[in-house]
Amino acid sequence: MKTEFVDVNATRKNVRVEIPSDVVSAEIDRIARDYSRKARVPGFRPGKAPARVIKQRYKDQILHDVAQDLIPRAVDDVLRERGVEAVDTPDIRDVSVEDGRPLTFTASFDTVPPFEPGDYNTLVLRRRSSRVEDEAVDRALQRLRERAARYEPVEGRGVEAGDHVVVDLKRGRESFSGETRNENDSRPLINENVTVELGAKANPPGFDERLLGLEAGATKTFAIHYPSDYAIDELADKEVGYTVTVKGIKRRILPELDDEFAKDLGEFETFAALRARVREDLEHEARHAAEGEVRADLMKQLAARVPFEVPPSLVEREICRRFEDFARRLMEQNIDPRQAGIDWNAFRESQREAAREAVAGALVLDEVARREQLDVTEEEIEREVGRYAERTGPTPAAVRAGLEKEGGLSRVAAGLRREKAIDFVMARATMMGDL
Repeated sequence: MKTEFVDVNATRKNVRVEIPSDVVSAEIDRIARDYSRKARVPGFRPGKAPARVIKQRYKDQILHDVAQDLIPRAVDDVLRERGVEAVDTPDIRDVSVEDGRPLTFTASFDTVPPFEPGDYNTLVLRRRSSRVEDEAVDRALQRLRERAARYEPVEGRGVEAGDHVVVDLKRGRESFSGETRNENDSRPLINENVTVELGAKANPPGFDERLLGLEAGATKTFAIHYPSDYAIDELADKEVGYTVTVKGIKRRILPELDDEFAKDLGEFETFAALRARVREDLEHEARHAAEGEVRADLMKQLAARVPFEVPPSLVEREICRRFEDFARRLMEQNIDPRQAGIDWNAFRESQREAAREAVAGALVLDEVARREQLDVTEEEIEREVGRYAERTGPTPAAVRAGLEKEGGLSRVAAGLRREKAIDFVMARATMMGDL
């Protein structure tokens, strides 16, 4: 077998392959015999048609099968002989196959050459402080308090700031400025038993002030002029009429931050215990966030050490992974990605640089693992499969079977190997103290 390699660039390679004619002819004969046993040819008993008749009658199919059989094996042999590993399935073109002649084709593929990942000690990483201030704990407790608020009816007074007001709300079809409402405007003209929280950011500008002082049963008609820079375009610089009938007034009652409040949450005997847990949770989140920032900084620094343009096929694969992950998160929120109003082409392009950096960082980790002989044991793979099964529900055996069917165990091993490389590099990097 003759081969001719061409280096397109540091990672892209072309190889022209010529498979000898005797190998091609032998494969044609073998496939023709298979066809002869199954084919029904007029004038001949099943399995008795001469080889020349079979070859002539099924020429195109036989030559196609020959190429499908010989080319993948030839590509594998060539890559193995050269000690090269393709990062994706090679592109095959310029195929020429005829009986009695060599089979020729060109294979193009991306590969990653060995490179020097640099001195690990020159990596400088900073870990943000995970200390939690008292003010942060107070804010978290206040959020818990607000979620536990109850609402009591108010009688004998008018609406005040901070109240929750139940109203019937009529929005005029014709605005006070004389413009008729668009028939395609899907907003209802009348909303019954709407709860309006005075002070809420979503309220129309000046709406709250119109309700102040109104008592239950009162009706008021007024106009709201929306500013020209209002977020909803169809309302910007418009004056719209409203009629509001107050059905009821409620005030929000916040619980006291005391032992009873802590007990109401179900697992704390004292407020001090609740406060301690809140601080512990915030510190855990802060440590997790700080660790994530350190890892992100590490990957950014490692990516800068790749001395060549990363293979486009790997970048595209990473973009597709991000695309699918984002779409899956939308579906988990019961949002149809096709109806989300997202420019998916723009989304893909927005991910390109981040994908390139992620791929470059992963290539450095792979090179570190290769040089430092960091490997993954079968026991470690089993533990990782078990952890995934705990998160998703199926048994470990079912998860493993699915991964084996999809060729996913190699991805699991690669991920674990990269985690080992991260630990290896971080242990040797210069880590600055907490800021």
